[in-house]
Amino acid sequence: MSNATAGGPGRLAGNGAVTARAPAKVNVHLGVGPLRADGFHELETVFLAVSLFDTVTVRRAEGLSLTVRGEGTGSSAGPASVPIDRRNLVWQAAELLARHAGVAADAHLTVDKSIPAAAGLAGGSADAAATLVALDALWGTRATRGDLAALAAVLGSDVPFSLLGGVALGTGRGERLTPVLARRRWDWVLGIAGEGLSTPTVYGELDAQRAAGTLPDGELMAATGPVLAALHSGPASALAAALHNDLQAPALRLRPELDRAMRVATEAGARAALVSGSGPTVAALAEDEDGAVRLADELAGAGVFRTVRAVHGPVHGARLVG
Repeated sequence: MSNATAGGPGRLAGNGAVTARAPAKVNVHLGVGPLRADGFHELETVFLAVSLFDTVTVRRAEGLSLTVRGEGTGSSAGPASVPIDRRNLVWQAAELLARHAGVAADAHLTVDKSIPAAAGLAGGSADAAATLVALDALWGTRATRGDLAALAAVLGSDVPFSLLGGVALGTGRGERLTPVLARRRWDWVLGIAGEGLSTPTVYGELDAQRAAGTLPDGELMAATGPVLAALHSGPASALAAALHNDLQAPALRLRPELDRAMRVATEAGARAALVSGSGPTVAALAEDEDGAVRLADELAGAGVFRTVRAVHGPVHGARLVG
């Protein structure tokens, strides 16, 4: 467990705690366009929220303080430990909402992490989205969902989807969302690596491979139609055939062992496997819930992942749970 505190002015108004939770995501389609002038890439991505959650509990306090527990915390995490200061999106979300609402940033925030950091699952974005929802309730800011979505987009490209949940098509940096109807449950097994992978590093490797001519330049991104059709009504075989991730090749270049991990997943019964987002988590698609349980058991004993999690989606985005 880690914690930090920053002093600040403000009046307290009562006691009590508010808890919100937000889910991890899997990019079932991730098309990456050329590098833009603002330093970002144009994206066309399809997000799926899955049932691996972080929770954020907020309490009234003088000034802003932060405790982080669970995945990626403590001395065992070393340099990759989740930050407990203003580098953490949770802290930034609290300060941003306070400025927007014209209130003092007075709260103690406790983050309980199940989503690993730097894993391609948007764990930090989930924490930020849950913080916005929890502090809106604690401070009584009366922010609309649209207000929160606009603040989420300021915080990061994945934060708006962590707030929304379900299934959505993301464009721009991924922050412009169009909800997508999915008529069935999708079961997955997440193979989580022992060490994270920096998102900027993976994008940098993509740019380097494109500059060297070893990957297409991204001017023509893969169509999202097949994966959207499969999510809407298709069998698992249709979704398996439609999965796509432009960041997979650079992630494999940086972590060659992920190629073997994906092969192990498909040999163990996955309909398909891909790197989730910028990695290094491998998302393995199962036929159904029973298939996911069997697949998780197989992969847990295969020795290629630090841990495995059977999950399903779509699930709701950030919401109050207590």
